Amino acid sequence: YFSASATERRLPLVQLNMAFQSLMKARCFLASGQRFGARYSSLLVNQPKYAFMQELGLKADNVGAFDGKWSASGEVVTSYCPSTGQPIARVTQASKADYDRVVDAAREASKEWRMVPAPRRGEIVRQVGEALRAKLTPLGSLLSLEVGKILPEGKGEVQEHIDICDYALGLSRSLPGHVFPSERPGHALLEQWNPLGVVGVITAFNFPMAVYGWNQALSLVCGNTIVWKGAPSTPLSVVAITKICADVLEANGLPGAICSLAQGGADIGRAMAIDKRIDLLSFTGSCKTGHEVGVAVQNRFGRHILELGGNNALIAMDDADISLLVPAALFNAVGTAGQRCTTLRRLILHEKIHDEVVGKLKQAYSQVRVGDPLEDGTLLGPLHNKQAVENYMQAIEDAKREGGQVVTGGKPIDRPGHFVEPTIITGLEHNTPIVMRETFAPILYILKCSSFEQAVGWNNEVDQGLTSSLFTQDLGRIFHWVGPQGSDCGVVNVNIPTSGAEIGGAFGGEKHTGGGRESGSDAWRQYMRRSTITINYSKSLPLAQGIKFE
Repeated sequence: YFSASATERRLPLVQLNMAFQSLMKARCFLASGQRFGARYSSLLVNQPKYAFMQELGLKADNVGAFDGKWSASGEVVTSYCPSTGQPIARVTQASKADYDRVVDAAREASKEWRMVPAPRRGEIVRQVGEALRAKLTPLGSLLSLEVGKILPEGKGEVQEHIDICDYALGLSRSLPGHVFPSERPGHALLEQWNPLGVVGVITAFNFPMAVYGWNQALSLVCGNTIVWKGAPSTPLSVVAITKICADVLEANGLPGAICSLAQGGADIGRAMAIDKRIDLLSFTGSCKTGHEVGVAVQNRFGRHILELGGNNALIAMDDADISLLVPAALFNAVGTAGQRCTTLRRLILHEKIHDEVVGKLKQAYSQVRVGDPLEDGTLLGPLHNKQAVENYMQAIEDAKREGGQVVTGGKPIDRPGHFVEPTIITGLEHNTPIVMRETFAPILYILKCSSFEQAVGWNNEVDQGLTSSLFTQDLGRIFHWVGPQGSDCGVVNVNIPTSGAEIGGAFGGEKHTGGGRESGSDAWRQYMRRSTITINYSKSLPLAQGIKFE
C-alpha cells in the first residue's frame, strides 16, 4: 500500500469507505429488524400461549370495517390485556367515509335479505350458532384475555349468543300475524309485521358478544341487516365474531353486508345516532351517554333500544335461606369483577340476620381467588382499565367520608394489570350519595332494614330500574314484590341473584336504565314495523261506526 502511487492508494481507501458505509447500513437494517421483530413478538397474538386467537383469524394487524369486504382507513388502535397491561393486537378502525360506505352497503343488502323467507333467515342464524359452537373455547378465551372476565364467564357469554340463535331459529317459524273480526260485511281486518331495514348496534366492553347476539339473531330473523360498532377497548372480540358471521353468509351466497361492521370510537357512535339510514339503534352503555344517544335518535324520529346502568339491590328478609343467600350475593357482587349492569350493588338485610350474613360474606370473600382469568380456579379477574381502578378507589374514599366502614377489601392489588380487592362496606345510610351512585367495580354496600316495606322503598329509590331480587319464604311478600306495589325494575327475581341470565325472557329495565327490551319474550317486536290492514272483498263500501256519507 505504501509503495503504491497516490491514485493507487486512494482506491482501497474509497473501497474501504464504501464497505464501511455498507456495514453501517446493514447494522441499521439489522437493528431496525430487531426492533420490528420485537414490536411484533411483544404482541400477545404472536405468542404460543394465545394461539387460540389465530384460530379466530386474528393477526397482529386487523381491519375494523366490513361491508362484504374488509377495508378501513381510520385510526389504528391497540387492544390491551387488562390482566397484564400488555398489547394484544392492533385494529384499524373505520373512518367516517368507511362508516358511510358500510351503511350504504347494509341498506343495499337489506333489499335482498328482507325478501328471503323468515324460516330461511332462521336457517342462516342456525348456522351462525353452529359456527359459534365450533369456536366456543377460543372465543371464550378471547373474552377473558381482552375483557378480563374469568374463562367460565367468557364461555358462558359465547353460549348466550348460541342460545339466542337457537331461540331465533324457532321464532323464524312462528312470527305471528293476526286476523281480527271486522264489523263490516265483506271485509277482513289483519295485522302484519314487516322488517324495519337497518339495525345499528353499539355494544359496551363488558358483554360484546352476548349483547350483539341478542340484537343480531332477532334482527336477522326479522329481516333486517346490521351495522355493529363495538367498544373501542374490545375491537378484537368484535372482529372475531364478524369474521364468523361473514363466513356463514359467504358460504350461503349472501351479501356479507347483512352483518356489517364499523368499529370505532365516539365519532362513529355519534354518526349512528343522527343517521336517518339507521332505522333502529340499540345502545348499551352508561346512563349519561345513553341519554345523549336517546335524544339524538329521537330528534330524527328514529327508534332506539337503550340498555343502560343498574344500581341493583337484593333484599333478604329474616326468613331468607342463608345457605342460598351467601353464595348468591358473592357471585352477584364479585362476578365479572363487578362490571355487569346486573351486578349486585346494594344488599339490604333485615336487622335480625344482618350481622350473621355480614360475617359469612366476609369469610366467603376471603376465599375468592384473584388472578389470571384464563387460569383454572380464578374467581376474580381484573377491572377493565386504569380508569375503572381510579373510580373504584374514589368510591371507597367517598364511602368512608360518608360514614362507611370497610369490612373487607378496599385496596388495589400490587401486581401487573388492573386488579382490586373485592370490597364490602357497611354502616351507610340507604340514601347517601355513594350508595345512590352506580360504580362499575366489585363494591358491595350492605344496608340494614327493619321491615319489608322499608326495604322495597329503598330498592325503588334509585334512578335506575334494571334488576332486583328478594330472598324470603313468605308467599305474601313474594306476590307483593312482583306486583304493582313491589319492585319497579324490569327484572324482578325471587331467591336467586339479580342476574338476568336466561334468554327466554325479555331483558331490560325502567327509569334511567332506558326502558328497552332485548332477547326473549316479545322483544322481537322492536325490530319490525306493524301494519294494520283492511281488505274489502265485497261490492259495497260501508263505513266503520255506521257512518253514512251519502
